[in-house]
Amino acid sequence: MTMYSAADEAAQGGTPRAKPKQLVRPYGDTTGDGMVQVSFSLPLPPGKLAEGAALQLAGKMGVESAMVVHVQGMGPDFTFFVVYGRMRHGVDLSEVVVLERDYPLLGTKETNQRIEATLGRKLVVVGACIGTDAHTVGIDAILNIKGFAGEKGLEYYREISVLNLGAQVTVPELLARAKEAGADAVLVSQIVTQRDVHLSNTREFAQAFRAGYPEGRCPLLIVGGPRFDETMSAELGVDKIFSRGATPAEVASYLVHAVTGDKDRHLDEQHVVTA
Repeated sequence: MTMYSAADEAAQGGTPRAKPKQLVRPYGDTTGDGMVQVSFSLPLPPGKLAEGAALQLAGKMGVESAMVVHVQGMGPDFTFFVVYGRMRHGVDLSEVVVLERDYPLLGTKETNQRIEATLGRKLVVVGACIGTDAHTVGIDAILNIKGFAGEKGLEYYREISVLNLGAQVTVPELLARAKEAGADAVLVSQIVTQRDVHLSNTREFAQAFRAGYPEGRCPLLIVGGPRFDETMSAELGVDKIFSRGATPAEVASYLVHAVTGDKDRHLDEQHVVTA
């Protein structure tokens, strides 16, 4: 993925041109009025004290003229709030940095063709949920033939061999099974995020695989889950992060790009020479 911001957009004669500031604010009743609705829980029993604390907290969050529009007790010691008010802050779009996909999104047929033409064998993918994470919905959405969002998973691809190890797999076990399978890529799904356990698990995964393979021979290390920041791949030691909403076709297209990219370019060059 390519780091991208609105300030990087237009360029003339090869010289980057900075975009003027474009401030946007939340929308409620009228454009740019800054109205927002936020929800949170406080470790206080329902009552006036809890509502006063909620309003003061909203003010510290930058919500002006806040109103408590919903209160719900959660047992004797906790209260859930919905607060509505005006946010004083805005966002300058020229300073927003996002990741743009820097590889083409391929269909199933083209993915199979490229793997067959460049690797001459099936692309091997091993997937698992590591640590104590028992939620396989993410890894199954990508790997299982049933797929996700109307797309069939990687098991459906003729030229991709998939080994789905399921949930609560230890990192040493994953490493051993990846070596045994001759994995080109290892996919790890992390749904549980309490106390940032998904981050510590990912670092453990990356460190073990980097140490367990000779330099330059490590398979692609890919993690996914709804609470990951896609810009943190280098920090966590992995090759790629997929966040909320990723589909099997996106993952398959990335695998083709990353695993067969150099070989694919070489074939293209040969094609140009012989055309």
